[in-house]
Amino acid sequence: MIISIITISLIGTLLHFTYDFSGHNKFVGIFSAVNESTWEHIKIALTPTFIWSLIDGFVYGDNPNYFLAKFISLIIIIILIPFLFYGYKLIIKKEILIFDILIFYISIICSQILFYLILRMNPVNFILKYISCVGVFLIFGGYLIHTLLPAKNFLFKDPISNKYGFNGHRVGSYGILGVGELHVRNKNL
Repeated sequence: MIISIITISLIGTLLHFTYDFSGHNKFVGIFSAVNESTWEHIKIALTPTFIWSLIDGFVYGDNPNYFLAKFISLIIIIILIPFLFYGYKLIIKKEILIFDILIFYISIICSQILFYLILRMNPVNFILKYISCVGVFLIFGGYLIHTLLPAKNFLFKDPISNKYGFNGHRVGSYGILGVGELHVRNKNL
């Protein structure tokens, strides 16, 4: 479990910058953050979780609860990141960068803890296994759709450019350490 948390966290952190590092390659942008929207932060937690599935599927794929565990671990990321982010903003009325970073890691940790706890449960029935398997593929499909055709709502809107998806990325605004993001966030404090 510790190895999965560390690996997913490291890959997710790198994915925050790989779109810029790639020279704004659209293929890389499918899996990397292309702007500072909440969705893009969910995406950079989902991408390494999907990648890690190649390893945990090989190791735990014969566990009868594997797809339920994977489905719940993905749902936790999708729900927890916006819930914690908008929850603390509602209470504090401003963004705090360290909270944003911690939310990313907390979501990954919770996701992986639940994954391993569900693997240890008594086997679930066939219907729940089937629904969970379909759910994993629907999440992956939704991930691709929302990346390529982002919905026009607050989850997908870049707070810096006020645009969506690839159009929300401002060339040169983020840099290697997210300096543009820090500047805009600090200016708003």
